[in-house]
Amino acid sequence: MILPAEMAEGLSLVCRGRHIESIVPDADILPEQGDLVIDASGKYVSPGFIDIHLHGGGGHDFMDGTAEAFLGAARMHAVHGTTAMLPTTLTCSDRELFRVFEIYRDASAKNTSGSKFLGLHLEGPYFNPFQAGAQDPEYLKLPLPENYMPLLDATDDIVRWSVAPELEGALSMGKELAGRGILASAGHSDAVYEDVLKASESGFSHITHLYSAMSTVTRKNARRYAGMVEAAYLIDDLTVEIIADGVHLPAPLLQFVYRFKGPDKTALCTDAMRGAGMPDGEYLLGSLTGGQKVIVEEGVAKLPDRSAFAGSVATADRLVRTMVSYAGVPLCDAVKMMTSTPARIIGVDSSKGSLKPGMDADVVVFDDNIDISVTIIEGNVVYRK
Repeated sequence: MILPAEMAEGLSLVCRGRHIESIVPDADILPEQGDLVIDASGKYVSPGFIDIHLHGGGGHDFMDGTAEAFLGAARMHAVHGTTAMLPTTLTCSDRELFRVFEIYRDASAKNTSGSKFLGLHLEGPYFNPFQAGAQDPEYLKLPLPENYMPLLDATDDIVRWSVAPELEGALSMGKELAGRGILASAGHSDAVYEDVLKASESGFSHITHLYSAMSTVTRKNARRYAGMVEAAYLIDDLTVEIIADGVHLPAPLLQFVYRFKGPDKTALCTDAMRGAGMPDGEYLLGSLTGGQKVIVEEGVAKLPDRSAFAGSVATADRLVRTMVSYAGVPLCDAVKMMTSTPARIIGVDSSKGSLKPGMDADVVVFDDNIDISVTIIEGNVVYRK
């Protein structure tokens, strides 16, 4: 059993209702009639995985405009151990975002068999066009109050917002987000170190998919400037996330992040698009009506000209597996980066992310290869291999 401070054997987890009631020696377990007993002998019992950045999966995208897209993606990711998630939007029109807000509320009320929705992550539209990546440049704009306040006032479901901190108005937006308890995350940015430092003093506390769509060391008039990548390491208070699918970042960079940022400040995220859990082929990134074509091959999504990645097709179990087998990270730390660390980053660590009495009964059981055999969400078994 993977506990907050150690890995222990010979223990049983007792759940009542939606919560963990106790953790006791196996010898003390006396099941009552009607109790469901799951034998996890020879396997690991872990907190459920928490994905704080993903766009879909199982053929669905959260921009599709239907509750079924949310529910279908949530069911697929639950099979791979994700018990909670932040459905993530793409840069789009305000009209589409308002529609997402409505659909999210509807889907949340119907979601009984998939990863629990913890709120929305808005990725854009306030990004630097030089670091837009697969985001639609047509809808990029500046983070000015007249642009973002109508969105903030329309819903209480926004938990996180990714913004390029060097843009005009970004620092004020960071303060507004922090004041509302929303995670302000810096991403898709050409910022230099000084921009990120100002942002960290103005409410920004997290970095969106480190190394992807962001600046590093640049030269201007012969002088070198540190970029966002360097700022992520130098500013201790910043947390980061990495797409640890083994493709976006090679093993040396995964090891570098682990060694110098550490598992307490590094979350794993899938950044999964609709092709996650699906065969290779052509898919749409974004909505079925307005999305852009991408190619899924070699374990990743790419733009049609193969010039850049366009999200991942990873699942949470793959991320943990990659960190352990490819990057050589200890299992407990790899699990921490997929459980308690993301829970703390988005402020839900009082109820999710670790196995302790009183916490939500979000549990996964997996083998040495991180193949999931059981997924339990708030006490309900939603997947059993």
